[in-house]
Amino acid sequence: MTWHRPLGTTARDGWDVVVEPDAAGWEHTGLYAGRLAAGESRRVEADHREHVVVPLSGSVVVSVDGAAGVHEATLAGRSSVFAGPTDVAYVPAGTSLTVTAVGDARVAVCFAVTEATEARFPFRHVAADEVPVELRGAGTASREVRNFGLPGVLDADSVIACEVVTPAGNWSSWPPHKHDEERPGEETQLEEIYYFEVAPEEGCPEAAAADPVGYQRVHGTEHRPIEVLAEVRPGDVVLVPHGWHGPAMAAPGYDLYYLNVMAGPGEERAWLICDEPAHAWVRDTWTDQPVDPRLPFGGAR
Repeated sequence: MTWHRPLGTTARDGWDVVVEPDAAGWEHTGLYAGRLAAGESRRVEADHREHVVVPLSGSVVVSVDGAAGVHEATLAGRSSVFAGPTDVAYVPAGTSLTVTAVGDARVAVCFAVTEATEARFPFRHVAADEVPVELRGAGTASREVRNFGLPGVLDADSVIACEVVTPAGNWSSWPPHKHDEERPGEETQLEEIYYFEVAPEEGCPEAAAADPVGYQRVHGTEHRPIEVLAEVRPGDVVLVPHGWHGPAMAAPGYDLYYLNVMAGPGEERAWLICDEPAHAWVRDTWTDQPVDPRLPFGGAR
């Protein structure tokens, strides 16, 4: 199984990125991402899936039709993923959705597989100013987390989603952690998708000639091995079926973004993680370090 999927290797049906459940053990989550020209539409059938629509750049209209009713929302979006949080739309299971670009746009449609084909939670348009923004870590482990799709923020059957932005030269997803076992109150079993964007840091004089790059590490346990050390570029995906994941490394000169999509088989919709014991002590060092002053991200990039 190839867990690192560079941009273009999964393109299908007009989408640049397609991740879907398959026969190789990937069961619970998926993602479509791509560019839409002004006025262009893409239709996605929900059935046993609930979706979260995330504008990456530009604005889109989300139209929904199904047993849960007819809805339409214009997602104002943003100029880029590094320009700040975006509004998103939650589309419940059993509902068809159409995404239409308002001007040129790039959009991600992430999903989780549900047991039912009927909506348990309503369609929702989450405004950008409703998205909780967390500054996590400190020093060179500082990053910004936009928690639009977490339990307590968004009601859903199974899907959990957020965005993480890491300034150039910093490490994210650190210390390494995992969530691949059901241990009540301690850990939940969740697959995880990392969808990456990388860009020269703001003000970089050589941006026109840049080749943005970052890195992602995943390694397994003794009983469930996995090994990934991927050089990631804009549009790449890394899948984490199990094991310790982290760090996600922003190379000097390049800011790193990733969209996380998670879901699992457990009855409890919760994001409970377990730190790798050898590196868990790193968290204690953050109390004496300031958060990177480049956070939070903003501007018009």
